[in-house]
This record gives sequence, structure tokens and C-alpha cells, in this order.
Amino acid sequence: MVHTTEAALDKAELAARYARIEPSNWGTDLPGLVKTVDAPAQALALTFDACGGPGGNGVDQDLIDLLTRENVACTLFLNQRWIDANPAIVDRMVANPLFEIANHGTRHVPLSVDGRSAYGIAGTGSPAEVIDEVFVNHERLVRITGLAPRWFRPGTAHYDDVALRIVTELDERPTGFAVNGDAGATAATSAITDALLDAPAGAIVLLHMNQPSGSTAEGLAAALATLRERGTRFVTLSGDGTD
Repeated sequence: MVHTTEAALDKAELAARYARIEPSNWGTDLPGLVKTVDAPAQALALTFDACGGPGGNGVDQDLIDLLTRENVACTLFLNQRWIDANPAIVDRMVANPLFEIANHGTRHVPLSVDGRSAYGIAGTGSPAEVIDEVFVNHERLVRITGLAPRWFRPGTAHYDDVALRIVTELDERPTGFAVNGDAGATAATSAITDALLDAPAGAIVLLHMNQPSGSTAEGLAAALATLRERGTRFVTLSGDGTD
């Protein structure tokens, strides 16, 4: 195990150990992916990706305001490109105790050791590129927050099984999702609301916070009253929560 918070990372040594290992599995539902949380009954872990890059640097301020106003604990996966575009907003998020900050990669690409693609986006092409996709933004988040991020989800949420093992070696937990809540911020309000209301207890829900023209805020707002009537508790991936 590479102790990334205690010693310098030997990227070359780590990449060399995985250089000859061929992946045998690929996708968003691999063994070892974290898709649920170990939390009290009726808990939901809402997670919001901020993807960055062309067309992805937006800020859904209505969503951020809703989460804050309604006291909803959640985990925010921040990509380095989005951080670069929104430094003042990132500082406010880091200061908000409702928000756990997680790693959404450096370039926002699928995580692969042989260049596999997802949704037309080419993935990392070697163990060394996997390490940089995770660890460059890891170091950026340490500088911003003062803490090593515990959770990683790549762009498109796709991994191969070798890349997943490398994430674990980097002391982050490879994260997936149990419920695709907003289909990349393209889903209609009613579909987002239904996805949230149908989510099983303990589910990690994938949503987006970088598309203000989407309906994520509206869909969540419409679901909140019913969820709270059911006794739903909103938790971060690390277990901090609000009722």
C-alpha cells in the first residue's frame, strides 16, 4: 500500500508493478467498487460530480443553495479543471461542514490501463496515466482542503479492474453508484424525483452540480419533503449526516 499522506509517492515503482497486468473487466459495476454506504436505515448518500472542461465548468448555484438551505449532507466530487475554473466557489464549499470533498480526477476521463473509452471519451492509456489521473488532483485537493481525499470517481464512472486496484493503492476508495439520479444532468425533473424516491436505503446516488441548465436542483427539491417524511437521513460517504 502506498501511504500517500505520509511519504512521497514513487510513481515509477507503482506503475512498473502494474505494467504487465492485463485488465479482465470494465465498466461501472465492478467488484470492489463502493456503491452503498454502511449507515442507519433510511440513509441516502447523495454525491454530486463537478466535471470541468469544455461545457462542464458551470456551477448549479440553485442546487448548492438548496443543499445548504435544506441542511443536506453530501459528498462533492471535484475535477481539477472545474476547480481551476471556480476557485472562489471551491473555497466556500470547503468551508461548508455539510460538504465532504472527494476526487473526480485530473482530466475527467475513464480510468483504464489500456485506453478504453466510454461515451466517446478516451480513457487513460497506461498505469502511469492512471496514477496521474488520480494523484495529481489528489495533491491539489490536499493543498486546498488540508486533508487527503478518501474517495475517487473517474470521469464517466468507468474503470477497468487493474485501474481500480491502483486507486486503492493510492489510499483512495474507488467509488461507483447504486442509483444514476440525473443521467449526467440530462434527465427531466420528474425522472430525477422518481429516481430519488425509488432509491433503496444505503444507496450512493450519482448526481451533477456543474450543469445549471439541468433539472437536478428541481428534481431534488421535489423529492425532499417525501424523503424526510419517510425519515431519510442524508449522509456523506464517510458517514457524517443530517436528518
